[in-house]
Amino acid sequence: MSGTVDSNLLGDGSHRIGRLTLNAPQSLNSLTREMVEIILESLLAWRDDNTVAAVFIDGVGDKAFCAGGDVQALRDSCVAMPGGPCDYAENFFAREYLMNYMLHTYPKPVVCWGYGVVMGGGLGILAGCSHRVVSERTRIGMPEVTIALFPDVGGSWFLNKMPGHLGRFLALTAANINAADALFCGLGNYFLANEQRDQVIAALVASDWSSGDSDATVAALLKDLPAGASMPQAQVEPLMDEVNAWVEGDDLAQIVDRVSLWQGDDPWLSRARDGLMNGSKLAAAWIFRQLNESRDATLETVFISELRLAAHIMRHREFSEGVRALLIDKDRNPQWTYDTVASVPASVLDGFFIDAPGAPVLELP
Repeated sequence: MSGTVDSNLLGDGSHRIGRLTLNAPQSLNSLTREMVEIILESLLAWRDDNTVAAVFIDGVGDKAFCAGGDVQALRDSCVAMPGGPCDYAENFFAREYLMNYMLHTYPKPVVCWGYGVVMGGGLGILAGCSHRVVSERTRIGMPEVTIALFPDVGGSWFLNKMPGHLGRFLALTAANINAADALFCGLGNYFLANEQRDQVIAALVASDWSSGDSDATVAALLKDLPAGASMPQAQVEPLMDEVNAWVEGDDLAQIVDRVSLWQGDDPWLSRARDGLMNGSKLAAAWIFRQLNESRDATLETVFISELRLAAHIMRHREFSEGVRALLIDKDRNPQWTYDTVASVPASVLDGFFIDAPGAPVLELP
């Protein structure tokens, strides 16, 4: 899969806007290693450029900001080197997580235009930005349990900061949320219509940055702009009692049993139940453990632990099988290693949480 990122400076004089546009519309702007490198290079250059006041990140096309990483390329790397090290895949994650960490800690305001599909690696970019715009067409999800991955790209950080047990629920069920839900759980902090994007960019370029507080300047601009569309109906907040009841407790097997027995008629909860029941049971186990172990971790520790887990996952057959069934053969009939979460041996699960020999080291600034 090919793709690039258009990197441009907008405006002139002493205050310019750095714009990064993901440009891989044929794959819903899914991230490749080359795209990650362009973003990193641009962020580093603009961080030290005193004429750059803020950064704006969006994507080409009207369907998606970013549907995630190029998982087929990751699978190719795994198939080429069974048992690993899987050089392309593991180094992709190392560079992607560095990019995510830089966004979370960037010293200048970064606006992310999170319209359309925002999943996986795309959500990692959105969540790391200081100013997160969602739209009437935003559809957010972390569907990794369906392909035997895990909500990485900082998911171990931002999912744990959501209200109640919502982060755990979203990670285990691959449930999608809309703009209203994103505002509720903190993934978005502004709602605007997708058609207002050019207006926002023009306003950023024309802004008065003389106050010296660039974050406040961007916040005021986005907050004061009337939304040009109606907010979609909230799905999550009205169901938080059910969400919390479904996934509370420390026993994953009990949680799965509880979810499997649910007999309600809410369509959103029904899809969430099916996401967990059809997903990889081994993945559910490492997702549950990763979130629990990262609950009080620092941002730096989160990304280091995510790279360790990702390296082990790339070396196991479960991920390759999940991608095959969902995206390559598309038979939606993955042959998972374990039929239940209770049948996952503790020793197997433990093996995903130790150092992976030969894995890249995450070098954070």
